[in-house]
Amino acid sequence: MLRWRITISIVLVSILAGLFWFDHYRGGTAPLLLIFTVLIGARGSWELIELLKTRNPRLSYPLVVIGCSLVIASGWAHVWFPQLPGETPRASTLTTLGVVSLTLSSVVLMLLIAGAIRYRRPGDNMETLSAEMTTVAYIGVLLAVTAQLRWVGGVELGYYALASVLVAAKSGDIGAYILGKNIGGRKMAPLLSPGKTWAGAVGSIVGSILGGSAWMYFALHQFAPDAKPGAWWCLALYSGLIGLAGLVGDLCESLIKRDVGRKDSAPLMPGFGGLLDLLDSVIFAGPVAVGMWMTLPLIDR
Repeated sequence: MLRWRITISIVLVSILAGLFWFDHYRGGTAPLLLIFTVLIGARGSWELIELLKTRNPRLSYPLVVIGCSLVIASGWAHVWFPQLPGETPRASTLTTLGVVSLTLSSVVLMLLIAGAIRYRRPGDNMETLSAEMTTVAYIGVLLAVTAQLRWVGGVELGYYALASVLVAAKSGDIGAYILGKNIGGRKMAPLLSPGKTWAGAVGSIVGSILGGSAWMYFALHQFAPDAKPGAWWCLALYSGLIGLAGLVGDLCESLIKRDVGRKDSAPLMPGFGGLLDLLDSVIFAGPVAVGMWMTLPLIDR
């Protein structure tokens, strides 16, 4: 099983690397990334709706996937509308996040109106609305904000920033597996995720610091030859917080699965569970990474 997981991981990473490379040279509009993110949102929405339907079968996938797609597409607001003269990438990101918030508000209104139209009798109407709104927020908003890494550090550094989250989060997974398997010890959250130990949590953060910092330091010249990486402590703090956020994101997805009595989000591939099982740490860490790109001196120009 481990060999299968490694093989599939190599294939998936190679596909993503090719997609990112091709989209990078198409400029800052990132059309392929938009299509890719919307498709991920559609699949992730379906998986989450299928999980929540075990408690409430009235959930509407079409409404949710439309809402998620609108929120994700709003993350490209600076592409649809011209930037202000002299607007910095950080200011542009804040403007786009405002559009994301406005779009989310509109989707919430849409779901409320749809709930009013569908109303027939007292019962589980509010539970249905809550589950649909939660899905839009968890899938649509987290993906839309994570996608801002494509621009927050500048157009040329877009996939450098995006890849830093993937590398740090997945390095944390490797570190957690190594220390958790070889040291074991006290369980971290036995009710949510019985396989996770405190040793694995330490391994996750250490792995993220090592893998993420190495990427941030050695890969920078491939994207911006004249730029220099920030101070070592900035790179370590950035990578470590991504690892911590990814760990928490994994536990939060476990909360959803355990509450509905499921082990995996969906049978996407043998040995991997569903798409949400692959992306839970990444989409949870993405907004944290965007915030750090806007506040920490990660690049010295």
